[in-house]
Amino acid sequence: MRKYGELLAIKNTKILLLSSFPARVAYAMVGLALFFKVERLTDSVAYAGIALGLNTFANSVTAGLRGAALDRWGQKWPIRILVPLYASGLLVLEFTTSKSLILPLSLLMGLVSPPINLSVRPLWKVAVPESSLRTAYALDTSVINATRVFGPLLASTLALSPYPRSALILCALFMAVGGLSLGFTKISSTWVPEKKSESHIAIWRLPAMRLLMLEAMFVGFGWGAFDVGIPAFATLEKIPGWSGPIFACLAITSVAGGLVAGLISRKTSALKGLLRTYSLWMIATLPLALTYPGWSMAFIALFIGFFGGAVQ
Repeated sequence: MRKYGELLAIKNTKILLLSSFPARVAYAMVGLALFFKVERLTDSVAYAGIALGLNTFANSVTAGLRGAALDRWGQKWPIRILVPLYASGLLVLEFTTSKSLILPLSLLMGLVSPPINLSVRPLWKVAVPESSLRTAYALDTSVINATRVFGPLLASTLALSPYPRSALILCALFMAVGGLSLGFTKISSTWVPEKKSESHIAIWRLPAMRLLMLEAMFVGFGWGAFDVGIPAFATLEKIPGWSGPIFACLAITSVAGGLVAGLISRKTSALKGLLRTYSLWMIATLPLALTYPGWSMAFIALFIGFFGGAVQ
């Protein structure tokens, strides 16, 4: 743990973690908050699942474009433009009463998702020594996973409370506070993208990157089914309140898995560590098909989260 203590003693480490934290909580909340909003408006679990799927799909397919924008123009204006758009969009989405608008709005929200994690990750190269970079990435991943502990709990609690509108409203507030805080920090606003060499090759032309993209598609499909399947299954079984605790169990052990992976990062290569944890992660998911939205699913989620956090 001494490594993490040394990292936290660095000023920019605290700035990066604290400024981005509210926005990361918003991202952890928005999935369940959106699902229950659409389900409440349309009285359809299928419609809610489609809305969440469209939002996630749009967010994913435009991630590369947001990354390219950061590489070209830096972080200052992409963050300062997209954060207010996204926060405003969440409020519009919450107060809309039109069933015909809910799906286009969900898609639009995914298209303008602010690049919070995409922005924080390259800043670690500026904030910490190169020898501590993998440990910093592990710490950053664990913080992201930590927000996923109480984000779903908070979202489901508010969405199923007498004041269900407060879930997306709070998401908008957290995104505005966290996103703009990050966008106005000195380390982010003065960040300069790395210059590409003349021999630079586009990443999609590299066989290794194409293989990694293919792998990410399969993993992403699985995680997407998991993210939609849990609240959908729980809602159909008339126990929607279990959605948040199951996601929280998943996230709690993800934090532990990420921290453990960071501590042993110098004792094994990244490839060996990935292969071993990936295999264990795959094995841990097999009993999921036999579970029910309750204690059994929460128990299996603990193991999935631990190995999934290590993989990340």
